[in-house]
Amino acid sequence: MACLLQNRVSVLVCFSFFCATVCGQTSPPFACDVTKNASFAGFGFCDKSLPVADRVADLVKRLTLQEKIGNLGDSAVDVGRLGIPRYEWWSEALHGVSNIGPGTRFSSVVPGATSFPMPILTAASFNSTLFQAIGKVVSTEARAMYNVGLAGLTYWSPNINIFRDPRWGRGQETPGEDPLLSSKYAAGYVKGLQQTDDGDSNKLKVAACCKHYTAYDVDNWKGVQRYTFNAVVSQQDLDDTFQPPFKSCVIDGNVASVMCSYNQVNGKPTCADPDLLKGVIRGQWKLNGYIVSDCDSVEVLFKDQHYTKTPEEAAAKSILAGLDLDCGSYLGKYTEGAVKQGLLDEASINNAISNNFATLMRLGFFDGNPSTLPYGGLGPKDVCTSENQELAREAARQGIVLLKNSPGSLPLSAKSIKSLAVIGPNANATRVMIGNYEGIPCKYISPLQGLTALVPTSYVPGCPDVHCASAQLDDATKIAASSDATVIVVGASLAIEAESLDRVNIVLPGQQQLLVSEVANASRGPVILVIMSGGGMDVSFAKANDKITSILWVGYPGEAGGAAIADVIFGFYNPSGRLPMTWYPESYVENVPMTNMNMRADPSTGYPGRTYRFYKGETVFSFGDGIGYSNVEHKIVKAPQLVFVPLAEDHVCRSSECKSLDVADEHCQNMAFDIHLRVKNMGKMSSSHTVLLFFTPPAVHNAPQKHLLGIEKVHLAGKSEAQVRFMVDVCKDLSVVDELGNRRVPLGQHLLHVGNLKYPLSVRI
Repeated sequence: MACLLQNRVSVLVCFSFFCATVCGQTSPPFACDVTKNASFAGFGFCDKSLPVADRVADLVKRLTLQEKIGNLGDSAVDVGRLGIPRYEWWSEALHGVSNIGPGTRFSSVVPGATSFPMPILTAASFNSTLFQAIGKVVSTEARAMYNVGLAGLTYWSPNINIFRDPRWGRGQETPGEDPLLSSKYAAGYVKGLQQTDDGDSNKLKVAACCKHYTAYDVDNWKGVQRYTFNAVVSQQDLDDTFQPPFKSCVIDGNVASVMCSYNQVNGKPTCADPDLLKGVIRGQWKLNGYIVSDCDSVEVLFKDQHYTKTPEEAAAKSILAGLDLDCGSYLGKYTEGAVKQGLLDEASINNAISNNFATLMRLGFFDGNPSTLPYGGLGPKDVCTSENQELAREAARQGIVLLKNSPGSLPLSAKSIKSLAVIGPNANATRVMIGNYEGIPCKYISPLQGLTALVPTSYVPGCPDVHCASAQLDDATKIAASSDATVIVVGASLAIEAESLDRVNIVLPGQQQLLVSEVANASRGPVILVIMSGGGMDVSFAKANDKITSILWVGYPGEAGGAAIADVIFGFYNPSGRLPMTWYPESYVENVPMTNMNMRADPSTGYPGRTYRFYKGETVFSFGDGIGYSNVEHKIVKAPQLVFVPLAEDHVCRSSECKSLDVADEHCQNMAFDIHLRVKNMGKMSSSHTVLLFFTPPAVHNAPQKHLLGIEKVHLAGKSEAQVRFMVDVCKDLSVVDELGNRRVPLGQHLLHVGNLKYPLSVRI
């Protein structure tokens, strides 16, 4: 999102002024308040018994052109004569209710909200149930804050862009590099935010928004700015990698909104591309909701990209392409001029605001006093509850990834450890743990606090901050040499990776590597390296150093991160997280420009490709890596070795050799089979276990070398086993995208992967 660096200051100024005057409980905005004017009951748009479309049509026909235009921006104008108050559309809920964006604020009435881990760590749980559970808590707290006038109903979250390059500063906001995982995260989190208790899809608890559509993942890298970057993307990569999460968000999640991005895709600004907006989102995917711009994107396509000659043309092109709402003031300023110049007709404006009003109708904004409606009883007591805070801790525990563990290292014993050295610039982190698009958390538990609650600790930061321009080694090595075990917490922060700040390297910042190595060499007992970051780091030195006995990646773990880290280190929780992104060596980013959008490797140029699906090269750690304290064995109990695709007698592939079949053909309907796995916990410690089913297709259409097919999370008591079942749709799950963007099923031998198992499966006609 959105010009935040410049807007945040003004938001804080406004908030300070507000607090100086009112900073307490107020009434939420809502329309159709018959207690103020009984005549409002006679308006069709206030009649809850009518279908949403009829109510919207009644409202739109009552508005003047100026009133319509006033509802094209995020700060929608009031229409007092119709009893409609102003409404602020811009609120955020990336990993909890945020006060970034003018639609939401905290006060003495609700001083904070539950702050969950950043999505990159939540995604590492590979747990769709968890994604939805977090969304449900966030929407409950959002509704509770709305009821006391502190929040809106429309939240521009989640960010589901593919984490294509480890240098991207916003990768922490995303579910990682894999299209399937990102799709499941998108649908799960959106359902948690939006679904009402009665399951009525025409109603919304709050309205979510999937962003940033599409192929957006360069912010500010070596002078290349998101505002002017043209993402050159092949149709194959677009349909195979960048679009699937958005498709799933709209179709499976039934999201209420999609946000178009700043960048251009193949020469066209996404917010002015009718093929991407009207054609795909609303045409192919049938979005039931509104399309919003990233903040000031309409202005950007005129002023920065010079895509149009005038502001009026920018307004007209965006609305005609399918944009409904402008985060910003540009449509408010220039749409009337576009109409007067004949660039835009009023019917197109009617269509845009109809999509906006329909969303507010589904939220109950036009249903009268919220206190009499579902969720009207929610309030401050429902924010930061003990249950919500425990879920934040559980989410962090489920996401933490154990990457290395030498015999005799983790878990530590709280009874045996009499002294623990805690070292590193993030060892006592609080604010760092919650990442960006944050709110005010209920409370913080830093790693130091979490560990100190269990055993006696000695603490030395070793670096003044994550930049670590000068490591302070003497005190750090001294306490490590005298302690039973050492925990070193290093990594990044928003000073290293953030919106508008991409990294130029992927090594530990400053002298952190020196600090880690010197402390490890001086340590008397096990050394646990904890990496707090959004993107991967080249920690090859630590992986190879026998003195560093364990490595944990903890993302940005949220308000309870320190407690979750301690739970894992001391064995109160058996780690089950898996990496949602590839960790590359530093040589990768030295040789690969961030601006090259190609996913597939190109041997002719030496380009190695991107993500585990296409990258051909050495890794530090791979997508899906992660171990626990118990060994788990997998066994395929049931799976076919041969799948026949029935074809009509006159099908072209009957008479000529085909490498693949088009999934659009009739033969591709209702073709599915089961895979049954037995998963056994070989250890005594109970564990959640992430089961990842991959497949390698035949080498046609430059297909992925490996692709995630299914995800299941199971709980296993010590020495127990469970059955896991995957339903495989041949034409959906075993298909690949060809060079023209068409989905096809390769014929020949596929290879299924689960853990260390590989199982051949042949697809024939």
